Amino acid sequence: MHKVMLITGASRGIGAATALLAAERGFAVAINYRREREAAEALVAQITANGGKARAFAADVANEEDVLRLFREVDEAFGRLDVLVNNAGILERQMRLEDMDIARLQRVFAVNVTGTFLCCREAVKRMARKHGGEGGSIVNVSSMASRLGSPNEYIDYAAAKGAVDSLTIGLAKEVAADGIRVNAVRPGLINTEIHASGGEPGRVARLQSAIPLGRGGEAEEVARAILFLASDESSYSTGGFVDVSGGR
Repeated sequence: MHKVMLITGASRGIGAATALLAAERGFAVAINYRREREAAEALVAQITANGGKARAFAADVANEEDVLRLFREVDEAFGRLDVLVNNAGILERQMRLEDMDIARLQRVFAVNVTGTFLCCREAVKRMARKHGGEGGSIVNVSSMASRLGSPNEYIDYAAAKGAVDSLTIGLAKEVAADGIRVNAVRPGLINTEIHASGGEPGRVARLQSAIPLGRGGEAEEVARAILFLASDESSYSTGGFVDVSGGR
């Protein structure tokens, strides 16, 4: 029987790269998306054409009713959940804190923080041994912004990812006895479309000279770290972080 991995925000970027790699390594993949249905279905088609198993599920992780429906639909489609990858995240246009309004802060925290908390909660209900589960793994996609602060650009996003880091540490201790490991990856400057969302598509090129390895990273490089933390290769790791940042 295939192990099942649910990846939120998986229609593009790091999420899509993780879905492809997970399917290649034998996981059945639940691909969550919010709006980009065509991209998610194209990803499913690519995986199935290569002999893998995948399905797409629409849900806004910032909405509790959507999250509850998402997990019910994954239950119905696959009958189990072994790995949750909390990848869904947003940032908004670059600006200083004094220019940010409350609506922006609420949007950024709703997806990056509330969404991650809600998905973790539902995953624990299914994975925990005390609830009849077989254990499992949760991998949160944080960011190097949580350590660097992203001044003058995305200080709200950095603060939200700091909350994800704290959740990772606390939840790992809370559910260890239930057979669930909780870890996180912290990507640095990665070549994905998220930079365009912030108003600077060329941000990686502008900043990569400050990276010790001298280049931006690729989504596939983050995916490999996620799969390591999701697998038995990291069986004695919980509450930990893998920085995928080129040394920055």
